[in-house]
Amino acid sequence: MRKKKWKNLKEAAIKAFFFTCGILAILVLIGIFLTLLLTAIPAFREIKISEFLTSTHWDPTSPEKAEYGLLSMIVSTLMVTVGAMLLAVPIGIGVAAYLSDVAHWRVREILKPVIEILAGIPSVVVGFLGLVLFGPAIAKIFHTGNGLNAVNGSVLLAIMSLPTIISISEDSLNAVPRAYSEASLALGASPWQTLFRVKLPAALSGIIAACMLGMGRAIGETMTVLMVTGNARAFPHGFLNSVRTMTANIAIELGEVPYFTTHYYALFAIGLVLFIMTFAVNLAADVVLRKYQEREQ
Repeated sequence: MRKKKWKNLKEAAIKAFFFTCGILAILVLIGIFLTLLLTAIPAFREIKISEFLTSTHWDPTSPEKAEYGLLSMIVSTLMVTVGAMLLAVPIGIGVAAYLSDVAHWRVREILKPVIEILAGIPSVVVGFLGLVLFGPAIAKIFHTGNGLNAVNGSVLLAIMSLPTIISISEDSLNAVPRAYSEASLALGASPWQTLFRVKLPAALSGIIAACMLGMGRAIGETMTVLMVTGNARAFPHGFLNSVRTMTANIAIELGEVPYFTTHYYALFAIGLVLFIMTFAVNLAADVVLRKYQEREQ
């Protein structure tokens, strides 16, 4: 009887611990959001929200009239992110399919740790690769003055997003019931037909969620895009133009801006917009994963 009581007490303590951790995570998230929101609100006493979101001119230190237009940085952020996804998604899904269904177990044992190590490479190191390797190559291929542009940022963000996309996509493919593959092979389909017409469609929700999480990783990256995209504040008209993303702008200006000025509050407003964009992407990924799990059940 005493053992049962002790066991119940231990289980209750474990549940309380995990519940407390979950509540703390939610409180931290709410705290970050409220901090950004409350610090950003003073900016809109002097800046119109419509102007902030639709103007393309960002020049808070102008002696004539300070301008706080975020549109060029929003477009730059989306350009670099979309470019990264165009590269990372097909490569990531292809590698995940290879690891899941094609690779020999010895090859899999080598590749998986390599992919995990790739996720741990500091972003500043990736940025150096962009400066000394990809930048000159892009300048030579496209005949531009330098390789500091949206293409360079897209390539590097694609590399940084690959571990997330590959790992989650492979887990989704491995979660497909084996009976699906066996039934397909029994009906005369080849292994490749089974992979493309049975397993990939069955794991599609998980793969989409992986791509969304990879996109969230790309949107929030700072150091890499700060180093390789050129940081031009002008509105971008192509992937070969230098761009400045929202994260790079915050990193460049926040350390030198006077506290409690309109410029200071405007930078927090940029952070709020970025937080909402990233939260929306991750929320969409969570919704897709939930639908996938419900369908599997």
